[in-house]
Amino acid sequence: MKRSGDRRSPRVLGNRGPASGAPEREDKETRRLIRKIDLRLLPTLAVIYAFALIDRVNLPNARIAGMDEDLGLSIGARYSILTMIFFIPYVIFQFPANIIIRKLGPAVWLPSLVVCWGATTIGLGFVSDWTQALGCRIILGVLEAGYYPGCVFLLSCWYVRFEVQKRFSAFYLLALLASGLSNILAYGLSEMKGIQGLNGWQWIFIIEGAITIALGFLGYIFIVDFPDKATHPSLITRRPFLTLPEARLILARIQRDRGDAVVDKLTPSLILRHLRDWKIWEFAWLYFLNNVVTYSFGYFLPIILRSDMGHSVAMSQILSFPPYVVAAVWMFSTAYVADRFRMRGAIIILNCATAVVGVCMMAFLDNADARYAGVFLGVAGANSNVPSILSYMHNNIVGQMKRSVASALLIGGGACGGIAAANIFRQQDAPAYVPAMATVIATQVLSILHVLKNFVVYSRANRQADKGERVLEGQVGFRQTL
Repeated sequence: MKRSGDRRSPRVLGNRGPASGAPEREDKETRRLIRKIDLRLLPTLAVIYAFALIDRVNLPNARIAGMDEDLGLSIGARYSILTMIFFIPYVIFQFPANIIIRKLGPAVWLPSLVVCWGATTIGLGFVSDWTQALGCRIILGVLEAGYYPGCVFLLSCWYVRFEVQKRFSAFYLLALLASGLSNILAYGLSEMKGIQGLNGWQWIFIIEGAITIALGFLGYIFIVDFPDKATHPSLITRRPFLTLPEARLILARIQRDRGDAVVDKLTPSLILRHLRDWKIWEFAWLYFLNNVVTYSFGYFLPIILRSDMGHSVAMSQILSFPPYVVAAVWMFSTAYVADRFRMRGAIIILNCATAVVGVCMMAFLDNADARYAGVFLGVAGANSNVPSILSYMHNNIVGQMKRSVASALLIGGGACGGIAAANIFRQQDAPAYVPAMATVIATQVLSILHVLKNFVVYSRANRQADKGERVLEGQVGFRQTL
């Protein structure tokens, strides 16, 4: 047997098709190895993504901390344009970024992106005109395009199908809390107004960007490669993450679960074949519908609390945080149920219904406390469906490169949801934004209808596979997850 530092890729053991029955019982060594992977992958990726989300959604905080007056963001549609422009390059560069990550490896590619967008965020703190801010937002969109889909793809390569939603939830949970905490952080940073002659909103960008750069450098140390390359020495530490026996164990359990531990070569014809699968387009559409809601809360909740519900600037920042704490608990609880009982669609429907009730309370009730209670339900339902939809996708397709294509397409669809959210909240509808609220409700109802349709379609496909009439996803034994 080769030493643990051997640069050879581990051979896949247990090379048989994916299992469709009950989950196998893991031995003590496997459980130890999964904990090792959890502790190395999840905290590092999640902390960095938390600040990616903070860097992306700190505009409303900066706006009410003086950026509005300094750059004239209330003139016409400037704020909506500034919000929306980020997502155009973010969508365009999703797919090429997920090709590059397989070539360069996540241990180099991901932290490099982080350092560069942190520097761009600092640059936002020194703009003197709204068009300069527009340019920085475009660059930010290009750089951030590779991180989130890269993380989703990387995590999906390390775990089997019915343990992945808890991991996606753990990854997103910290980012979710950061989304709410960013409002309090932004308020604290805005109190630095006057230091070095800078306004409060400028310090928001400068300090948060500096933290992002520091996290990027830590990423070079802690982010690991794909399982088939985990025995290669790290670029910085010169030590491999896994020994050859450990890597073989991980690859073997993935092979048993879904039969795609071996990387398939990505060619133009294979990309076109993957894109002909209607399922990956529907997953992207579902993510679009969901992210219209999540970005609506991310970009406009502090503004609604300030302008429509009448809270002070400080209280608007502070009251934005508690709903995200509740959402984090709700998200991880539903993820545990989803993995424990091997279900996906029912959880998505539950979360959509929760969001509908919450947004209806916000839009149509008169009592301020009841409307604020609706914020908790809306934030919890929509954000909990982020890992739910990611898991729904990864449970229903097979093949590493197909998941790479599907991940990029799905995250791109979510980014389009950000574009839609930026445009449905029109200045002329302020402060209640009733048309936008109605649109948000419609997205969740439409999502419920799609999942209900899939109960019928996937059940029929599984029955046909049980009878030997068809092979799903090119893998004997594979079944769609309802």
